[in-house]
Amino acid sequence: MPRYEFRCRACGTTFEVNRPMAESGAPASCPEGHGDTVKLLSTVAVGGAARSSAPAPSAGGGGGGGCCGGGCCG
Repeated sequence: MPRYEFRCRACGTTFEVNRPMAESGAPASCPEGHGDTVKLLSTVAVGGAARSSAPAPSAGGGGGGGCCGGGCCG
């Protein structure tokens, strides 16, 4: 379930709320009981290397059409 971060305008407390995405825009009450809160923009950090599903080019050249790739140079 997604976690959303809020800040209370009355006391400055920052807090998190777990709720379904369908309720992401719903207001949240401060843990201190204040109702004047604002949802903060959160960033997502994702680590790791990107992977491609495309095959890697083969070594040794060969085949692509075009001059010098298709054998028309000589």
